[in-house]
Amino acid sequence: MSHCEDVKEEIRDHHIIRHYKKFQRLYKIYLSLAILASITVSLGSLFLGSYGLSPGKVILAILGQSNDSSGVVVLTLRLPRILAAMVSGLGLAISGAVMQSALRNPLASPFTLGISNGAAFGAALAIILTADNGQNPAALHSSATPLVTVNNIYLVSGFALAGSVLTMGAVLLLAGLRNMKSDAVILAGIALSSLFASGTVLLQYLADEVQLAAIVFWSFGDVSRSSGYELGLVTVGVGVGALYFYMLRWKLNALLESDETSMSLGIHPARTRMFLMLAASLVTSFIVAFHGVIAFLGLLAPHIARHFVGDDARYLIPLSGAIGMGLLIISDTLGRILVPSGTLPVGVITSFMGAPLFILLLIRGRR
Repeated sequence: MSHCEDVKEEIRDHHIIRHYKKFQRLYKIYLSLAILASITVSLGSLFLGSYGLSPGKVILAILGQSNDSSGVVVLTLRLPRILAAMVSGLGLAISGAVMQSALRNPLASPFTLGISNGAAFGAALAIILTADNGQNPAALHSSATPLVTVNNIYLVSGFALAGSVLTMGAVLLLAGLRNMKSDAVILAGIALSSLFASGTVLLQYLADEVQLAAIVFWSFGDVSRSSGYELGLVTVGVGVGALYFYMLRWKLNALLESDETSMSLGIHPARTRMFLMLAASLVTSFIVAFHGVIAFLGLLAPHIARHFVGDDARYLIPLSGAIGMGLLIISDTLGRILVPSGTLPVGVITSFMGAPLFILLLIRGRR
């Protein structure tokens, strides 16, 4: 009898190992395809837009041998926004994945927890307080009309960063009253999101016509705003955050279980959840501060990745990041194609694309 049980256990272990190796192979395929798709879309985005370019002109522009305006279009306009879309898509997607895993709630994201609305309120406040002298070298001008100007983009970005960080801090403080329970974090985030959204509407009501246009212009997500310096800051922030999340991937997996189970594994759930949420909010804050509100991406990309690899953070975080990159690059490319001037904000595209795709995922999950 004992021999039979040993044989059954050996067969079961062999089956588990074989299933795990098969899953590993599938995960590598999924990740490779997502990265390859992102790279392919990025390369295609260099050619597409209101100013069409041939492959030869793009190659000459990258090599610095262009004799016409194609060099300016590729190196100054398209390549920086493609890189910004890759970094921002990666950061928002992994932040959303971490928030959903840490809170064990599929609705958690930088947008639903109020981080984006907090940043929008901070930016709107800075726009109203900034003097309009028309001579600010750090001003950000809309490519659609010269009348829309955000004076001193660094001050506005700083206020947006402070607003998003303070929002997450207030959420965690309120949730701490209930020992950082996941439902408390979600409810606190929804409440503060509504509060800051109302505050932004109030600031818009008090603003004059020029300030109102600047507030609306900033609130639309746009990856074409960053220069090399801002892109470097966002890249460093996202890179450090991604490394931190991957180092804590085992703790994220433990948080998927009950708090009692996490404590039995030697993890303090409330403290770990707080650190992870703070890190995710900081990554999101860097992106939102320079690129505005990009809705749905942090919610949608992890759900797509989870459909293929499940909840294991070891696989969910990298695949979510790769999918987020591809989705944001596609959204930005569509914005440049649909509007002849190429000025349609990427936040509009992600909202239109995110809502039906998310509903489709919910329907398929129910089935």
